[in-house]
Amino acid sequence: MAQKQLKELPSISKVLLECSDYKHLNSKYLSYIIKNELAVFRKLAIKGKLHLDRDEIVNEILLIIDQLSKPSMKSIINGTGIVLHTGLGRAPMDKKIAKSIVERVSGYTNLEFDLISGKRGDRQDHITGLLSSLTGAESGMAVNNNAAAVLLSLNELSEGKEVIVSRGQQVEIGGTFRIPDVIEKSGCLIKEVGSTNRSHFKDYEEAINKNTGLILWVHTSNYLVKGFTKEVPLSELVQLGKKKRIPVMADLGCGEIFDLSFKGIPKSIMIQDIVKTGVGIITFSGDKLLGGPQAGLIVGKKKMISRLKNNPIARAVRCDKWTISFLNEALRSFVDDGPSKNNLTNLLLTTSRKSLKKKGEKVLSLLTKEKIKDLAISLVNSEVEVGSGSLPLEKLDSIALEFKPKNISTTKLSLKFRTASIPTVGYINGNKFYIDLKTIIPGQEKNLAGVIIDL
Repeated sequence: MAQKQLKELPSISKVLLECSDYKHLNSKYLSYIIKNELAVFRKLAIKGKLHLDRDEIVNEILLIIDQLSKPSMKSIINGTGIVLHTGLGRAPMDKKIAKSIVERVSGYTNLEFDLISGKRGDRQDHITGLLSSLTGAESGMAVNNNAAAVLLSLNELSEGKEVIVSRGQQVEIGGTFRIPDVIEKSGCLIKEVGSTNRSHFKDYEEAINKNTGLILWVHTSNYLVKGFTKEVPLSELVQLGKKKRIPVMADLGCGEIFDLSFKGIPKSIMIQDIVKTGVGIITFSGDKLLGGPQAGLIVGKKKMISRLKNNPIARAVRCDKWTISFLNEALRSFVDDGPSKNNLTNLLLTTSRKSLKKKGEKVLSLLTKEKIKDLAISLVNSEVEVGSGSLPLEKLDSIALEFKPKNISTTKLSLKFRTASIPTVGYINGNKFYIDLKTIIPGQEKNLAGVIIDL
């Protein structure tokens, strides 16, 4: 049986002859796709589970080629309610801002060129002033993500020496990467103090020796330990560092530069407050509550920032012109009374349940009564997370479209949404399917209604 099925497999050249519609693709890429797909069919044939003839196999491969011939990154509708959804790209950016950046940056731009002097400039100049003024720090810079910011800082300040860090702050930052791993790869030695739930000032004090290079304080932004706990305030560690002449660094992971509690966003850790402690270096993400692109932001003492800029790793993790441009716009969006409407991330986070209800009613008004009845759609109150480890214990009020269809399972309905003309990602809970409106970008209401109509 297996041998007979193996004979049905076409050759790569045979399939290539049928690829006349894909001449715009590189022939090596086409061969790569065909080879991989044939390998899948070959495994089925060996197991005696291949139930297609040669022509059907060719057609199946052509369907795969058609899918892969299109850009893999697609614009989707985020119906999860999680604004900072890592899998969906984290902080969304305003289309008008993106269009403006494309017009200014797609060609040549003054990334590292001083237009006044006519000499080479520094790409960090587009960021430093904004970062310093908004956070109150002496200086600042940007790299391509916060893990890179931590790696660079550790390497420059403590390479070959011990980094003192509490056991209760050795967080996993995502993708199974952990603070101890980053410390090790930075060329430093980890010196653990305290226990998982309790660390004391004397633990840090007694850990200091001739080989101590840095005291690291990590904000556990993606989880919280409650109960019998104790941690040493950063301000006390800064004083200890000054006394012992040891630099102190704070990794916030996520951080806020504006208090939005009056708009319903629970207050997190304010970067300005951390700066006031006198800590030497502070690192945090650009694509979380800041609402910018993926970036690692570093602020602190001017002398330390200068050292980081001259470290060879800074070259390896520097931002390109696109990241710098989007980051510049994100920082500029913070005016005296908070983030402007151009900061799409903060706009979505602060949209009230009342406004979301109106958005949901608009979507429903575009649907027929038959469609609403068929899919048993209704508007319900919901609560959502911010996402990406930001404010992990806090929930934001929201509104969702609830689907309770009788003629299709929620699993199949979810798949239909994800494979729609505009892929739409929701979630299943209690045998019901939901599209949360917290993350429906203004202007997507008609698109969402169109997806539902076409189901």
